[in-house]
Amino acid sequence: MSSGRASRRRFTLLAATAVAGALTLSACSGDGTKAGGGGNTNFVTGSGGISTVAKGERTNVPKLDGTTLDGKALDIADYKGKVVVLNVWGSWCAPCRAEAKHFAKVAQETQDEGVQFVGINTRDPQKAAAINFEQDYGVTYPSLFDPTGKLLLRFPKGTLNPKAIPSTVVVDRDGKIAARTLAAVDAEKLREMIDPLIAEK
Repeated sequence: MSSGRASRRRFTLLAATAVAGALTLSACSGDGTKAGGGGNTNFVTGSGGISTVAKGERTNVPKLDGTTLDGKALDIADYKGKVVVLNVWGSWCAPCRAEAKHFAKVAQETQDEGVQFVGINTRDPQKAAAINFEQDYGVTYPSLFDPTGKLLLRFPKGTLNPKAIPSTVVVDRDGKIAARTLAAVDAEKLREMIDPLIAEK
């Protein structure tokens, strides 16, 4: 009897470990409040899970370039001089679906204010599902197709790197990383990340 109980306990522990591992790998959840690397990272995470860096302490966004879902070449560096909102998403990710309409809305609202939205579609092995996702949610801005997550690995550790799906990173007009969240956001939270950078001179 005790061996049966021990087996059940071992199975429960293994199942819990597998679920935790799956969540870590997919990272399709979490509030981002413990985000960031170790040491002196120079960024502060607010109670809403949005991490920010003061203007003089920001690091350059890495080179992010490739092909979009519609087959066009795109390089984030071409948007220098604009505030760039990078959203890491996958069509399979429920929080990504929840936030997509907010991104589509705010992208339209801010395009005349010098803001460019760019998606990074990851872990979708085929483009078709991702393209359908964009059509379903009215996403009109471009998304880099990054099925294996190579672009995400270009962000240096200890910076505001996108370590989850969804993640949103906001880049200032000088091409430096200014804010990040590792959770799905609504329009209000998105504006909270973007508006201070629009106002920067």
